[in-house]
Amino acid sequence: MRKRYELIEHTADFGIKVKGRSLSDVFRKAALALFDIIAEKKPDTHPRQKILHIKQTAATQEELFINWLNELLSLSQTKEVIFTRFQVEKLTATLIKARAIGRDVRGYRVNTEVKAATYHTLALTKTAAGWQARVIFDA
Repeated sequence: MRKRYELIEHTADFGIKVKGRSLSDVFRKAALALFDIIAEKKPDTHPRQKILHIKQTAATQEELFINWLNELLSLSQTKEVIFTRFQVEKLTATLIKARAIGRDVRGYRVNTEVKAATYHTLALTKTAAGWQARVIFDA
């Protein structure tokens, strides 16, 4: 599978940089990159699909982005799921409603534990081609 993100080297942690045509594209691609880094599917397994509905609010777009990623991390741990698809149903500067689709963690090999998305060097920028995000994760 072709990587849709760029890894950012950072001392003890790691980061990603993603680009998208729209802001919802960037939210979705950042989440996909995060779980692509966290785990990989074990061969010949077909874990049960799980769908979770997510609603997050925040005072700013940047806070919403961090809340989104951290909510996904929290749900992944508590529900024992690795997310593989995201459908953003509504996105404003302060609200996201989405569906996170994933599979039981037992069908995956976990490569790294991620504690949280951080504000350190966070950038969520509108560009001529669309949107771009840069985020560092506490691993």
